[in-house]
Amino acid sequence: MAEVGVGEMIYSLRKQIQKIQSELDALGTPVKDMPELISSANLLRSNEYLLKSNEKQSQLLNAYRQYSESLEDMLSTVFEIQIDLKNILKEQSALLSKHKTAKKQKRPKPKK
Repeated sequence: MAEVGVGEMIYSLRKQIQKIQSELDALGTPVKDMPELISSANLLRSNEYLLKSNEKQSQLLNAYRQYSESLEDMLSTVFEIQIDLKNILKEQSALLSKHKTAKKQKRPKPKK
């Protein structure tokens, strides 16, 4: 029914998301142009920052995708368990009803 380790996988993915988010935050803000450098050097610095930022954002999106898929799987499993429990309760209720009916029918009638 449920995959073993789904909770561990979700925890691991959450940690991965936090790590990537902190790496992205560590990149800081886009680099400012330095007047002492020529335009092409400033563009290279900006390009390098944008490449790193884009890579981390792609990793973050992928981690969130995996995380949400894992949560959906876990939620699906929870709903399956809920349906199974509901069916078990119905069966037990039906058995109890039959048992009570059988007891009432077997009781001898009191003599007057």
